[in-house]
Amino acid sequence: MSNKNNIKGIVLAGGSGTRLYPASLPISKILLPVYDKPMIYYPIATLMLAGIRDIMIISNPRDIGVFKNLFENNNFGVNFEFAIQHEPKGIADSLIIAEEFIGQSNVALVLGDNIFHGSNFAAILKRTASNVQGATVFGYYVNDPERFGVAEFDENKNIISLEEKPVSPKSNYAVTGLYFYDNNAPAYARSLKPSARGELEITDLNKVYLNKGSLKIEILDKDFAWLDTGTHESLLEASNFVRSTEALSGEKVACLELIALNEGFIDKDNLLDIVNKYKNNDYYDYIKKSCNSRNASKSICI
Repeated sequence: MSNKNNIKGIVLAGGSGTRLYPASLPISKILLPVYDKPMIYYPIATLMLAGIRDIMIISNPRDIGVFKNLFENNNFGVNFEFAIQHEPKGIADSLIIAEEFIGQSNVALVLGDNIFHGSNFAAILKRTASNVQGATVFGYYVNDPERFGVAEFDENKNIISLEEKPVSPKSNYAVTGLYFYDNNAPAYARSLKPSARGELEITDLNKVYLNKGSLKIEILDKDFAWLDTGTHESLLEASNFVRSTEALSGEKVACLELIALNEGFIDKDNLLDIVNKYKNNDYYDYIKKSCNSRNASKSICI
C-alpha cells in the first residue's frame, strides 16, 4: 500500500483512563463504544479521510493485543502497525516510539479519545496532509479554555503564543488532539525535557515549531464538532451527538468501511467480504445498501 501524500498516521490509544473508571477497568477506554462503534473508529476515520493508509496504533501493554485482534484481519485497506507505550510519558513520546515507523515521511498524530465532525472536514484534512511544512494544529472555540492547551493568534491567524492549561487564557481557542508534523518531529520530541509531571508535553513540541516560525493553525469553525470523550458525561454526550447526527443525515459517522471504499482503499468486493461478518444488524444493512447505491462513492460517511 502506497501513501501518495508521503504521510503516515499515529493514533495514541494509551493511558489508564482513570476518569472513566469503573467502565474502563476491564478494557481500554479507546475501545468503549461511542454509540454504534468503538471509540477508536473515530480517530482512525480522521486519518483515513486525510488519505492516510499507513497507521500505527500505540497503546499500553495490557490493551495492545485487543487492538491487533480488532484491526489485523479487518484492515479496511489500511496498513496497521502496533507499538507499546510502556509508561504514560506524554503525547510527544508517541513520536519517539514511532520514529522508525515514520521513517522519512511526515506524520499526522491524533488522540484516541478525540472525535471530529464537519461537512468539509475531509477537504481540510487532505489539503493539510498534502502540504506539510513545519507543523499544523487545529484550533476550536471553547468556553473553558483553562482546561486545554490554548493558542493565541493575530488577525492573520499567525500563532503568537501557546500555553498549557493557563489560569488566565489569552484566547478561547483550544488546541485539539490532532496534529500534522514534518519529518523533524521525532528529533524535536527527543530534545524535549519532561514536564513537572514527568511527561513530554505536546505543547512543548508545538512551541519548538512556533519558535522556528513554522507552526500554523487551522481554525475549525462553529459548523464543526470537536468532542473529547475523556469523562462519563462527555462519552454520553458524544454517543448522543453521533446518534442524532446519523438520524438527521441518514449517513453513518466514521463508517470506516465506506470511507475505505470512497478513498479507493478497497473495492466493492472487498467491502462485501468485510461486512458479511456483520449480518443481521442495522450497520450491515446500511453498508450493504450504500454499497449497492449508485452514489456510494459520494457518501460523506463522517
